[in-house]
Amino acid sequence: MQISDNLHAFLWNSSAINNCNTYLIDGATRVLIDPGHLNLFEHVQKGLTILGMEIPDIGLVINTHAHPDHIEAVQLFNKKEGLTAISEEEWRFVKEMRDFIDSVFGINIDAIAPKFFLQEGDLVVNGLELKVFHTPGHSPGSLSVYSPKQKVLFTGDLIFKNGIGRTDLPGGNSTLLKKSVERLRELEIEILLPGHGEIISGAKEIRANFDTIERFWFPFL
Repeated sequence: MQISDNLHAFLWNSSAINNCNTYLIDGATRVLIDPGHLNLFEHVQKGLTILGMEIPDIGLVINTHAHPDHIEAVQLFNKKEGLTAISEEEWRFVKEMRDFIDSVFGINIDAIAPKFFLQEGDLVVNGLELKVFHTPGHSPGSLSVYSPKQKVLFTGDLIFKNGIGRTDLPGGNSTLLKKSVERLRELEIEILLPGHGEIISGAKEIRANFDTIERFWFPFL
């Protein structure tokens, strides 16, 4: 679905299969956020084809974190010339979990290795201005990405509509997740794009969603 002139969403709505929402920022360099599972990438591929794009047309793939339902399909891009990126802290955690990831998910982490690491701060991609925030809690090196010009926030699995990311997986931390949510609340946001579930549009609705999270979920963190 098209969100704005240069922003597209490939939403995953199945309740039976775990896969993430994928987002495309269309510009001089096309940026894809969270490609999802490898065997389910056809869902995104079809969307790209409708837009007249193929894998080689994507210049940068940003992974908000390294859970398989977000990062596994990045190996399709690692075979091409495009850049792939994740936070260094998240990748360090992946390497510590190498044997577990291989035995449980059958993923060779060398195939999903990033071309470079994202750091907190400004990220300029061929004229596209973004801000990267380190927002741990769901995983140690989780990132959120913000477009100041469009007031769009990509939250990965930190914030959902009426919910937050789970913290009971390896590397999860409830205290850090709470701090990450509080930090992002200070941003001016018109569109919130979560890693799963529905998009939240409108500053009023987004503020109400933060209120809901603080009221219903923070007491359990």
